[in-house]
Amino acid sequence: MTPEKQDLVILVADTDCKVVLANLLKRPQSLGIRSISCEIFKMPQRDSGCRTAGVEFLRNFLNQFEYGLLIYDREGSGGEAFTAVELEEKSEKNLLRSGWKDRVATIVIDPELEAWVWSDSPHVADAMNWDNPGKLRTWLCEKGYLTGKEQTKPVRPKEAFSAALRKTGTRPSSTIFKKVAEKVSLSRCTDRAFSKLKDKLVEWFGKE
Repeated sequence: MTPEKQDLVILVADTDCKVVLANLLKRPQSLGIRSISCEIFKMPQRDSGCRTAGVEFLRNFLNQFEYGLLIYDREGSGGEAFTAVELEEKSEKNLLRSGWKDRVATIVIDPELEAWVWSDSPHVADAMNWDNPGKLRTWLCEKGYLTGKEQTKPVRPKEAFSAALRKTGTRPSSTIFKKVAEKVSLSRCTDRAFSKLKDKLVEWFGKE
């Protein structure tokens, strides 16, 4: 008897991304999808491994899962000479040829996962142990991480994230990503890659 396919397999570059995806998928109502079965794998060679070997890795699962996602950061992938969209298009062509056809997508976060953390939600400041979002925003502006009044995401999100944690003496941890993924309104993140993730999940698993 052939085992029933699970809904979704995801290959990510590191533990932080795995934690974010796992906790986002615990919020199907917020994503506008039904509850799904999912397995998330972490690539030992991180972002560069996802870029160069992710297609071959996911090929092993195309008969076990209905859909697949490959997610990694542009920065650190070795593909910085290309845009995130160019990297996605090349990867998706190779995934299509590998047998997944239209049941798979690649999402390249530009420049890195921390771009999904930053929003004007008070839960972001709380997760990073800042007293309130106003203080955090003022500090980011003072340090040059934010340069415009309407800007909510630093141009260099990872550097700003690390510096903000150092300021409060907070140790970097996947727990911070977990708190943000659990609590922040998903409509607050306007990042292109995050929007693509939500759109794909709704396309595949949206409620009828």
